[in-house]
Amino acid sequence: MNPALPPAPVPGAPAVVLLSGGQDSATVLAMARHAGYACHALSLDYGQRHRAELDAARRVALALGAARHEIVRLDIGRFGGSSLTDTSIDVPTGSQAGRAGIPNTYVPARNTVMLSLALSWAEALGGHDLFYGANAVDYSGYPDCRPEYVQAFEHMANLATKAGVEGLRMRVHAPIIHMTKAEIIREGLRLGVDFAITVSCYQADEQGRACGECPSCRIRAAGFEAAGVPDPTRYRAA
Repeated sequence: MNPALPPAPVPGAPAVVLLSGGQDSATVLAMARHAGYACHALSLDYGQRHRAELDAARRVALALGAARHEIVRLDIGRFGGSSLTDTSIDVPTGSQAGRAGIPNTYVPARNTVMLSLALSWAEALGGHDLFYGANAVDYSGYPDCRPEYVQAFEHMANLATKAGVEGLRMRVHAPIIHMTKAEIIREGLRLGVDFAITVSCYQADEQGRACGECPSCRIRAAGFEAAGVPDPTRYRAA
């Protein structure tokens, strides 16, 4: 793992960036492109509650000049276990959103599945760099957003690939992992991210309008407030 995000080893080196359509992954895509990588954005249609985030991912990939954008359908939501994939489980709102422990919005092994797909694509491209928007500061308690997880996945990637075995080291970058939401927003704005086209809400409507009550909405709104930047999020009418 290299959270400092050094310049690409060679200008235009291919890299795979996980892109959800939210503010964090949009900022990571902008950071990777600014560092000189040819960014191949990867989104996953995994059976989530809404498709607004995938629509947002398309907009972000186009706006930030991704070399290519792929949306892979892999319905891990059929297994259940998360309010983001099982509509019989309510997304926490209000006072429920602040409860301690791993919330029910955690999708079992989602980042491991997505990073594995990214690893496969990167190796096929002849690239050695994966980027994703893990954040261990203003986050919701997800185990696959911790620094030790990123380090462990990078270690596995170098054991599991032809490139790694041949000494062409695979690198997993989580450049915003130690940043606050306010810092992420400021960095994204510096790099030209239009946060108005991103969607972070766990239960956005078909137009991409946010609920304003789920944990993701609350963290996002607090980030804009702390950054001293107007919140461009479109909210549903009460």
